Amino acid sequence: EVQLVESGGGLVQAGESLRLSCAVSGFSFDDYAIGWFRQAPGKEREGVSCVSARTEITNYADFVKGRFTISSDSAKNTVYLQMNSLKPEDTAVYYCAAERTSYCSITTMTTYDYWGQGTQVAVSS
Repeated sequence: EVQLVESGGGLVQAGESLRLSCAVSGFSFDDYAIGWFRQAPGKEREGVSCVSARTEITNYADFVKGRFTISSDSAKNTVYLQMNSLKPEDTAVYYCAAERTSYCSITTMTTYDYWGQGTQVAVSS
């Protein structure tokens, strides 16, 4: 059974940090790219970052460059999203998703095969 389980969300103040984790099981981790997406209330889901487990290629949305860092640990089948200098506008439900590819892209979500249930991130001003 394929599973993606996010954790690490919470309530923080602006300027603080959180690290999200996405633990995956049920498929070959190295054959997939893992992406992070987020959806704020009343807004469309948007891509945040992604990493290819095999090639370690990464991509970031412009609004998180310099603040967020994505990494993967093949030994633990886990992808992390380190989020620093959080802003109130980062408040959203964060989802991880898996796509079978050696590259990664966050420009489209329809290519992602599997999704987690999401974890809430709330940033107060």
